[in-house]
Amino acid sequence: MGDLDPLVLLPFLGLAAGAVLGFVARVNRFCTMSSLERYWYAGDATGLRTWVLAATTALALTQALSATGLAAIDQSFYLDASLPWTGAILGGTLFGLGMALVGTCGFGAVVRLGGGSLRALVVLIVLGLSALAAQRGLIAQGRVFIVDNLALDLSFAGDQSLGSLISALVGADVRAPVVLAVLAALLFWIFRNSHYRRNSLQIVTGVVIGVAIAFGWWATTLVSREALAPVQIEAGSFVVPVGDTILQFVTYTGTLPDYGVGLILGTLLGAIAGARWRKDTRWEACDDARELSRHLLGAALMGVGGVFAMGCTVGQGITGFSTLAVSVPLVMVSMAFGARIGLAILVEGSALAAFRRNDVGSGGRTAG
Repeated sequence: MGDLDPLVLLPFLGLAAGAVLGFVARVNRFCTMSSLERYWYAGDATGLRTWVLAATTALALTQALSATGLAAIDQSFYLDASLPWTGAILGGTLFGLGMALVGTCGFGAVVRLGGGSLRALVVLIVLGLSALAAQRGLIAQGRVFIVDNLALDLSFAGDQSLGSLISALVGADVRAPVVLAVLAALLFWIFRNSHYRRNSLQIVTGVVIGVAIAFGWWATTLVSREALAPVQIEAGSFVVPVGDTILQFVTYTGTLPDYGVGLILGTLLGAIAGARWRKDTRWEACDDARELSRHLLGAALMGVGGVFAMGCTVGQGITGFSTLAVSVPLVMVSMAFGARIGLAILVEGSALAAFRRNDVGSGGRTAG
């Protein structure tokens, strides 16, 4: 990289990836919460298939980059040999509940802010500060006892990837076949629906988002090998980086913004561009104090829950999944559970409604 300090390049690489994420998500309305809601209440799996396609694309590209030495995912915290199962379950449930109260996740809040939602601005401020408190503040002291001290030791497998665990159990290296099997199963589910196979816009959306996440692994690995200072190997998360972005604006520590901060700002800029492209930019605020309180509580739950679970719907669901970390299914099932409880309370008036079957018209072409 010549005389240029590689660390200076890092936030700009994040900015580029974020701009793609923000633009595509805003223009094509990519949202985890709305995808789950439509699946549960309308039997429409289109958004869910797009989300799974994004994760599948990220998995395929990330594993290819790792195999060729272009992405050092083995150095990421996702593949740490310690599995914080309590954080995955508790944090995931809290995050999912908060996501339902807010109506979107951290990534979705950044995208909504790009369209003029002041509610999203409030959510991001509270989410970011709550995440910092859970990572470095008073809440972090409790996290050590609840999460860190109860983590499972998987060092017998080397790391917590699904491929490594199965390889350790069978006594042979089957990591590549495991990746191929997971890819085949997911692609079969995604494209078995004929209606979805004809939905080129949703397919492109899922693929582009997956590519943007895989790009992050390559970019941070490249800079880490050129820089003289430690660089976190990451690809995309919207919990702690939101708090780091706030700190960059309100304090001066002499440290350069990292990839995550660039990703947050890039996503915002991309969402602004996408909103202008669609001509749907409009200022929005909370209608009353009750709605504001719901957003404040939801944002706090997402901030704390996201740190306990070590990621959000993007940070764990797509980025973490691209490493095949076994923490991911624990986190995502817990998030879905929390979101279902939250929606049952908001939509149906009782948490117990989450355990009753919804007789949606799923005989249509997009369900299942």
